[in-house]
Amino acid sequence: MNEFPDDEQLFSLYRTLLTIRYTEEQLARSFLAGLVHGACHTYVGEEAVATGVCAHLRRDDSVFSTHRGHGHALAKGVPPREVIAELFGRETGCSRGRGGSMHLFSPEIGMMGTSGIVGPCILQAAGAGFSAKLLGTNRVGTAFFGDGAVNNGAFHEGLNLAAIYQLPVLFVCENNLYATEIAFSYASKNPSVASRAQAYNMPGIEVDGNDVLAVYRAAGEAVRRARAGEGPTLIECKTYRTRAHAEGMRDAGYRTVEEIESWKQRDPIKMFRERLTTRNAAVVSVLDAIEAQVRATVSEAAVFAEKSPYPDGNTAATHIYSMEG
Repeated sequence: MNEFPDDEQLFSLYRTLLTIRYTEEQLARSFLAGLVHGACHTYVGEEAVATGVCAHLRRDDSVFSTHRGHGHALAKGVPPREVIAELFGRETGCSRGRGGSMHLFSPEIGMMGTSGIVGPCILQAAGAGFSAKLLGTNRVGTAFFGDGAVNNGAFHEGLNLAAIYQLPVLFVCENNLYATEIAFSYASKNPSVASRAQAYNMPGIEVDGNDVLAVYRAAGEAVRRARAGEGPTLIECKTYRTRAHAEGMRDAGYRTVEEIESWKQRDPIKMFRERLTTRNAAVVSVLDAIEAQVRATVSEAAVFAEKSPYPDGNTAATHIYSMEG
């Protein structure tokens, strides 16, 4: 794959990066204003991962995510207004106000859900790959998960199953160095997630998770392999969240202020913009226009969400599965 996609794809990547960042910043402000009910785990600093991976996924490909899933939902195509409204608990949210930050669902576009439980997305993605294989489609299942999940049994079970059956699955580890406030270097004697793929005889790739083009290239090859029947791939994206684990929690104490600032200098959006403008100074006006458009879209989304009604209490049992007898 060429280092640079065509201009249309480059601008699309930039738009997705900004959509995630501006939506998350809006949600952080809304949390402080008391509009977000429950936890709010933002994706600020990690936008390049979801952007680079989801750029290769079709509408009918399945994505399974984590408690830090806003970015994955937005990159897969959930509109900002539906994400914000969901966190506001409104019926116009993607889960009709029933899920909140950690339970974002939009199955009609392949966003099969986020979850605060560590690890199950890995097994679910393997299941999606198994389903695709049984049905004879060339759909791909993708799991996004953090470094903390790789010490979970679900990680080993999911990779083993995918390897045995050569399933069309991408396992994408967003290694942001900390599981809540526990350093991955402390929690694991093998700090290389990508190297664990060797145990399952599948490709394991380590990439700079703050470089959207590096992620784009790695994911493109992994998706190509999956659709061609060549099996799963484990991609470790080295990245960093520059906000607290969740809004309202401390930023530092378990990590230094200097470490946070050093990663802010490697902001994925800043680096990508500099790369684009260095390559072609004429694109500055295009990028500025994209920024203005995305800001307007997110601002409108926040107003829409706040004006949206809460779900009718009489519908509390709607969408709930039950078995009587």
